[in-house]
Amino acid sequence: MTPEESRFHAEPEELVEELRGLPAAWTVGRPDPDDPGDVRRLTELLREHERAGRGWPGAGKDDVLVEVRGLRTRENVVVRDDRGLIRAWGSVHDRASGRMLFVHVVERGIDERIGRACSDLLVEWAVGRAREVGAARGLEVQQVDTGAFDDDERQHRWLAAAGFTKVRRWWQMERPVTPDEAALVDDPARWERDGVVFRLVERDADGQPAQADLRAVHDVLEAAFSDHFNSKPETFDEFLFRLREDPGHGWDHWWLAEVDDRPGGALVGTGSASGSYVAYIGVVEVARGRGVAKGLLRTIIADTARRGGDRVGLEVDADSPTGADRLYRGLGWTTSYVTESWHRDVPVRTGV
Repeated sequence: MTPEESRFHAEPEELVEELRGLPAAWTVGRPDPDDPGDVRRLTELLREHERAGRGWPGAGKDDVLVEVRGLRTRENVVVRDDRGLIRAWGSVHDRASGRMLFVHVVERGIDERIGRACSDLLVEWAVGRAREVGAARGLEVQQVDTGAFDDDERQHRWLAAAGFTKVRRWWQMERPVTPDEAALVDDPARWERDGVVFRLVERDADGQPAQADLRAVHDVLEAAFSDHFNSKPETFDEFLFRLREDPGHGWDHWWLAEVDDRPGGALVGTGSASGSYVAYIGVVEVARGRGVAKGLLRTIIADTARRGGDRVGLEVDADSPTGADRLYRGLGWTTSYVTESWHRDVPVRTGV
């Protein structure tokens, strides 16, 4: 099954037995990605969710559209009140074999009882979607992976009540970038140090990235993360299909590091008007100890400075035994806020 083929088939109302605990005339359905009002409302709800959880909003329209438009590996549900206003929103993403991501957003300030009913409905719907995805992939158990901000007590309370368990914490880190750091490397497109070549993925005559380089990036990251927490195998087609939909995606933010003429490290980033974000950085075991990770990070810092950006962000596993955060802190990154992973394992066969 290709990533373009959806594993989601049921209508939202088919996965929810009844609207328990909700006022009369409230309804459940899909949001309309072509309705500016729906997109605006979802953006508003997501920004409120971020403000309550970490103190400030960061999401925008593009982040919402990634969830509700384009990717057939995603599905959405909303709860509307008797006026048609969206009060809660759930989104699931068939991320990789055995791992389904779940976005869980309920209006802030809503009555606690109604809010909890909305939350339970979103979870019930997500569990139904998990069974669909797990069955299509031939799995016995499908993991549902959702997140919460470290200080969001309401989200913690509702997730725990719905059978989720907190399994990990993540440091969301950021580093300022100054204009003079454009000279950190000779040229972010290609430079060399101590026998390691750092370069952008190559382009074919038509301007598209070379398939060999894209496969090399995928292979490096799959190998580098094979022993990391909650790593799940992702096919090359799934990998490309997903990352192309990221806001800020561009092939000029994909780098390879070649060690002894072989791919030894890779960095996939995204860009915005204010700076860059390290979506993935990985080094294969045989290339470790050669300064590959540090070189890739210096490359994206220099590239960001040359583009006029003033920051580079990334995420690091706060509970990892590898101590990867020491590298980032040594290069100037500090923690801005903390997020958590919450998991629930769903038996694919109903009644199990």
